[in-house]
Formats: sequence, structure tokens, C-alpha cells
Amino acid sequence: MGVFVQENVRLFAGGADLTSRSNKVEFAAEVESKESTNYGSQGWKEFLGGLANSALGGEGQWEAGDLGKIDDQAWAAMGAIGGFTVCPDGAAVGSPAWLIKAMQATYKLGGTVGDVAPWATAASGTWPVPRGVVLNPPGTARISTGSGTATQISAVTAAQNLYATLHVLSVAGTSSPTITVKIQSSVDNTFASPTDIITFVAATAIGGQMLRAAGPITDTWFRATWTISGSTPSFLATIAAGVK
Repeated sequence: MGVFVQENVRLFAGGADLTSRSNKVEFAAEVESKESTNYGSQGWKEFLGGLANSALGGEGQWEAGDLGKIDDQAWAAMGAIGGFTVCPDGAAVGSPAWLIKAMQATYKLGGTVGDVAPWATAASGTWPVPRGVVLNPPGTARISTGSGTATQISAVTAAQNLYATLHVLSVAGTSSPTITVKIQSSVDNTFASPTDIITFVAATAIGGQMLRAAGPITDTWFRATWTISGSTPSFLATIAAGVK
């Protein structure tokens, strides 16, 4: 992926796809720089990495009405910890994605007369932030049990975790439509003998989850699978995974 102009940043928070109602997204990660210079440093300063921190901020056009819209989602999440997925250029399978578990710390709305009603929010990270990929695109309706495209990420060392986000963006159907999503791994892209790594809580409504599984995981291929039940079910969901 080369240099590009930001025209298709995708932002998912809980069960909301904020892409069409956001015009600014900022993500930052940092590690404290702790000086450890001593008499053996040979005249050069030395530093150690201290505590790590991450933060996410967004702005856009305000709307409300259900948990798929910014006001409902942000108000429900205020002070709570949840999963966010930020994709710098689209959300096709394999697109780069940052997975962030964060506490929503601020939410602002309203502005000057004549303006398009704005919103702004900021969240403070609580987990390490993996750089991952999208495993299931948000625009493809899932109506029956199945699996996504096999995608190569990397092995997970004993000091790392596999992280995954699930954003259920819409739910339709009768007789309790339900989707249960898993992240599986495999030694190759055939998934002849897949291993279940992460299983999300069964979802029956719009909402989001973020989970992690400890390494080591020697497999390097991953995919999302889903089990769907109910009468005439249909789900839109974004699923992403990464290693950190």
C-alpha cells in the first residue's frame, strides 16, 4: 500500500459504522521514554521504554435513532470500555486495520447556528494495539452459516496475543436471529484441520465485541466463521484480527 489521499477511512465503534458520518479520525500510540543514562553510557544518553498508551479521536456529522448511529452508540458507551476498528483505506478483506480496546472518555455535540450538527469523541486505550487485517467486509449480508476468506497474518509468539473485533452492524429476521462468530487458524489456506482460537458471545442485536487469545499460535492463516440461526436471518458485520 503506497501513498494515498484519505478518502475512504472506515471507523467502526460498537455496532456503528461511522464511515458516512465521520470526517476526521485520529489514532495515536506512544511509549514513555525513561532516561537510564549512567557512568557506563560512554557520554550518550540511554533510554528505556516505559508505559505504553493509545488514544482515538473522531469527528463528524451528528445523527441519532438507534445503536448504529453516533449519538446512541456514544451515549451508551460513555465511560465504558469497548472495541474500535479503524481502517485507513477501505474495509475489504485483507485491508489494513487497527484494533483498539478503549474507554470512551469524552463526547461532544452541537455547534454554531447554521452549521451541520457536529459530534466529537475521544477514547483512551486499555489494551495493546495490534495492526491487523479485515476478515469480513461490512457490506456483505450473511444469511446462513459459513466462513470467510483465508487470510495470512503471522504466527503468534508466547509473548503475544491474537486480537479480534466484531461489529454487528445490522440484524434482520424473525424468530430470534442469532450469529455466533469464531476466529479460526490453520497451517495453510486450505483450512483442512482448522483450530478455533476465539469465540465471540452469540449476538442477537447491534453491538460490538473485542477479545484476545494468548499465544503461542504457530499457524499463520486465519479466517472468520459464523453460525447463523433463526427465521430469514440477515446480518451485516465487520470482523478484523491482528497480532501484538
